[in-house]
Amino acid sequence: MLARIFPDRFVPILLATILIASLLPVRGAAVPVAEALSTAAIVLLFFLNGVRLPRDEVLHGIRNWKLQGGAFLFCFGAMALFGVGAQLAATPFLPAALALGFLFLGILPSTVQSATAASGLAGGNVAASVVAAALLNLAGVIASPLLFAALAGSAEAIHGEAALRIVAILLLPFIAGQFVQKWLRPWVLAHRGLATLMDRTAIAVAVYVAFSAAVVAGIWQLLDGREIGIVFALVAALLALAFGGAWLFGRLLGLARPDRVTLLFSGAQKSIAVGAPLAATLFAPAIAGMVLVPILVYHMAQLILSAWIAPALKRGEKV
Repeated sequence: MLARIFPDRFVPILLATILIASLLPVRGAAVPVAEALSTAAIVLLFFLNGVRLPRDEVLHGIRNWKLQGGAFLFCFGAMALFGVGAQLAATPFLPAALALGFLFLGILPSTVQSATAASGLAGGNVAASVVAAALLNLAGVIASPLLFAALAGSAEAIHGEAALRIVAILLLPFIAGQFVQKWLRPWVLAHRGLATLMDRTAIAVAVYVAFSAAVVAGIWQLLDGREIGIVFALVAALLALAFGGAWLFGRLLGLARPDRVTLLFSGAQKSIAVGAPLAATLFAPAIAGMVLVPILVYHMAQLILSAWIAPALKRGEKV
């Protein structure tokens, strides 16, 4: 019964993670420790990716301009337009800051670890996925605030701290893995289960830390039932547009199936890891919590949806 409801066993783990974060969120002095664990999991994930991916595949991923360009256009172009549409639809029914959160969701870059993990689970081009995650997140440090300023009409200063963090937890571990792969790659390939375990552990830890922060901030007291229902309905519509549109866009570009899988997850997923610090930079604390609600819901939902569709893509089923 559970196997039919949850095609991937990681889905109930995600749901349990959200429940635990709601009942027992990380608080006070434990917050820096939890954030450090989440960062360490991401660093180890990309170090292992660097170890196990041959250099020629990495170079091919960089040279794959059609895939990388398509991911960039969909992530910052189509998704930004979807966000504008969701904001317009939400404005008559939701508080202004909450409606603005849908535009904010649309201009964010892709996820760091979960898009790569989902691509790997679905049989995608993992090397290109790692490159796409790096390029989209680095570009997002500049592109996301500029897009938000252009679409929302509120220019803000762009800070370099987020760029340094992305380089530190994503690019440098991957490069380090590339340097030592001559010695470690045979061992890593012989223990493939370790990579899958790290993929899923990193995602679960990130979900717990992010949702804990929202619970501590009072997410369950900020909204009534009607408003929560509207948020969920709009997020569901965005998910359908994002995943369906990215898959069709990959077909329009004539990408091979592994590249279409990579474009699907790189283009349709959105990063709370970038969204949270960016919101703290752009908005006052009283507004930032409300603006983050759509991306929090979308982030949780995209992980569950990806866990559902990745095994089907791996088996070659129509999605």
